[in-house]
Amino acid sequence: MAKKEQSTSDAVEIIRRRYFAKRSPVEFEKAYQEEKGRLDVAQAIYELRTKAGLSQRALAKLVGTTASVICRLEDADYEGHSLATLRRIATALDKRLEIRFVPASRKARAA
Repeated sequence: MAKKEQSTSDAVEIIRRRYFAKRSPVEFEKAYQEEKGRLDVAQAIYELRTKAGLSQRALAKLVGTTASVICRLEDADYEGHSLATLRRIATALDKRLEIRFVPASRKARAA
């Protein structure tokens, strides 16, 4: 008979159980990298916008979109980042967009 897991209110443990406990290390790494990528893009947009002293509405006007689109782009769960939109944001913030390809696995990075 399988041992029943103890109840917990620890948010990190709840997330671990729900999303990661049943994944293989390869699946976990893939999911982690996807989540990290979305978070990095969202965080970069937010930081650049706030550093420029712009509201979401003001940036949206410069980009030619709506504040709700900027809000979605700054959400780490959003998966619809388009290259064209990111370029328009970079231009509006007087930045240059760079895209890099890096090794996919941690082992390859250490080599």
